[in-house]
Amino acid sequence: MSRIGKKPVAIPSGVKVDVSNGTVTIEGKLGKLTYDHRPEIQIEVNGDEVVCSRQSDIREVRAYHGLTRSIIANMIEGVTNGYEKKLEIHGVGYLGAIAGDTLQLRVGFANEIHKKIPKELEVTCPDQTHVVVKGTDKQKVGQFAAEVRAVRKPEPYKGKGIRYEGEQVRRKAGKAGAK
Repeated sequence: MSRIGKKPVAIPSGVKVDVSNGTVTIEGKLGKLTYDHRPEIQIEVNGDEVVCSRQSDIREVRAYHGLTRSIIANMIEGVTNGYEKKLEIHGVGYLGAIAGDTLQLRVGFANEIHKKIPKELEVTCPDQTHVVVKGTDKQKVGQFAAEVRAVRKPEPYKGKGIRYEGEQVRRKAGKAGAK
């Protein structure tokens, strides 16, 4: 039995969970999320907790068991507290700004990079060297933050680029000077 899959997910007060026709709908103070789960997994709401179960012990079904439970736990966390990723921009002249529904990044290329902000996310720039991505869906927050970071990954020689807050960049020594 899956150790993660068999643990029940607690439903905090103010969160409404509805399971019908293979779809889980979770509503909370920050929004509403839906998930179409696999038919091999059964989901039930027992009082103030959600329980996932499976009939088969096939390897693939066992994997879906833990996955489904984790996704439901992440959805409940998202509608109660939300998710947030913070990015830092390092480099001389590197900066980020918000213009309407577009994130503008100036990170050492000839042109500015424009990233369209998904409507379900809230992206802010508290200053020119920081970007904060917030939302209820963990996957979408992480995906957009990864796409922004991929525009200019931190390089190992000077450490210039876009990185997650607190991320350690492994630095390399440059060429030895001519003697």
